[in-house]
Amino acid sequence: MTLITSPSNPRISKLQTLHTARGRKKSGFFLLEGPHLLETLLNAELWPHEVYYQPELLQRTPEGSALLERLLHTPALAPARLIEVSERVIEALGEAQTSQGVVSVLPLDALAPSVIHQRRPHLSRPALLILDDIADPGNMGTILRTALAADVERVLLTPHCVDYYSPKVVRSAAGAHVALPVETNMSWEAITERVVEHCGGQPRVLLAEAGSDQMYYAQDLARPFALIVGNEAHGPSQQAHNLATLAISIPLANDVESLNVAMATGIILYEAVRQQKQALP
Repeated sequence: MTLITSPSNPRISKLQTLHTARGRKKSGFFLLEGPHLLETLLNAELWPHEVYYQPELLQRTPEGSALLERLLHTPALAPARLIEVSERVIEALGEAQTSQGVVSVLPLDALAPSVIHQRRPHLSRPALLILDDIADPGNMGTILRTALAADVERVLLTPHCVDYYSPKVVRSAAGAHVALPVETNMSWEAITERVVEHCGGQPRVLLAEAGSDQMYYAQDLARPFALIVGNEAHGPSQQAHNLATLAISIPLANDVESLNVAMATGIILYEAVRQQKQALP
């Protein structure tokens, strides 16, 4: 197995370009930082292109030690894919303030929505989520994690959303990239087609918007619907308004004007989960 000790190593310099959208697009790869994301990949039998690891940092916890042992004894990971590095190198590769000792490299096409969809159990999932120009990577990641937990059908991203493969999005999503079908850079025409297909020809498109007199909990969320949540600063786009069949809101007290978009999305999606559970025989 290779050992790299210098952050200025050409191989490391090339990997650092994956912190930018341009670098990811040019190379076709992206980074997943931390033991949890690597374990998620291994559990899904998605084998990284490469893994850069620092043994001493991993061995600081029992979980890290177990992961290192698994990493070194997984037959599908050839020794050439495992690169031991110094603490200086692992810190240069990651973006977290305190490195947890491992960074994985994965091809972008490994997480194609069609591939993820095929691996999912074939279940009825009423909720389709549309993110309309979400700009903050922390919000994006939190929404994706919540969408996976609430078992939405898939997530559609408009072209001006923050980069889905941004390291901050990937960290905040905490493994959602591996298990949740997400279609990126979707035109509103393509989104409309997806909505029609999902809703069986009769689109139900709920637009989360503060001030609507239609409450989210009063809607039938046990049958197929699409939910649009808009940009943090500017709210829903005109295209979102054009596609929506109903604007819904969350009741707010004490002159609070709005909720964080990730929080609002979670509230609505989990009302859908509640209704779906209630509808079961």
